[in-house]
Amino acid sequence: MRHFIYFSYDGTAYHGWQRQPNALTVQEKLDGALSTLLRTNVQTVGAGRTDTGVHAHRMVAHFDADVPDAAQLCYRLNAMLPADIAVQRIEPVSEEMHARFSAKSRTYHYYVCTSKNPFQRHYAARFHFQLDFQLMNEAARVLLSTLDFTSFSRLHTDVKTNTCHVTRAQWTQQEPDLWRFEITADRFLRGMVRAIVGTLIDVGRGRLSIADMQHIILRKDRCAAADAAPPNALFLVDIAY
Repeated sequence: MRHFIYFSYDGTAYHGWQRQPNALTVQEKLDGALSTLLRTNVQTVGAGRTDTGVHAHRMVAHFDADVPDAAQLCYRLNAMLPADIAVQRIEPVSEEMHARFSAKSRTYHYYVCTSKNPFQRHYAARFHFQLDFQLMNEAARVLLSTLDFTSFSRLHTDVKTNTCHVTRAQWTQQEPDLWRFEITADRFLRGMVRAIVGTLIDVGRGRLSIADMQHIILRKDRCAAADAAPPNALFLVDIAY
């Protein structure tokens, strides 16, 4: 029977979600624990990828196996997995459900700290210059009418299209010195959120204008956009089905 597993992780110690040779990943840890407890080879399929150092408040994967007691398996997984990975629940789903392809939308949050804060240093990006968040929000609204996100995608990926539908892109102030960028779309390209944030940061510091933002999108060239923002401040926070 197919099951969805909902979990979270601190990505600091991992080379992203997806299994890869000669690198520690979250998927490797989760598949290993599931295989041990279920006494069969379990290979999960994740709802998407996260890069090295990126975190997830909520990640979803599916796997096919007999699970006699989902609550007990959840408990035993949390006992076996390292402290930086936590399983919230496991539930049976129909065989047609797919963690990646059945997802309707995904939401990411990116945190920016505007002053030195020792308690935010691992999970927010600190920039040593003034940022105009109102202007950054004006630039972010351009994304709502954009379809082709080639300029914000890593090169040489295996996707068939760079079309995405962004339904939310907004900076909100969480604390006096902490801002959060919230972005929701039906899908995201590899490196897309960090490239967008890096470009919006250049708008906020006066290096780029709104017109420049529009021109970058029209060029469909990753080299036209800014450098990617640091990974440690990025969180996958929700996947809707």
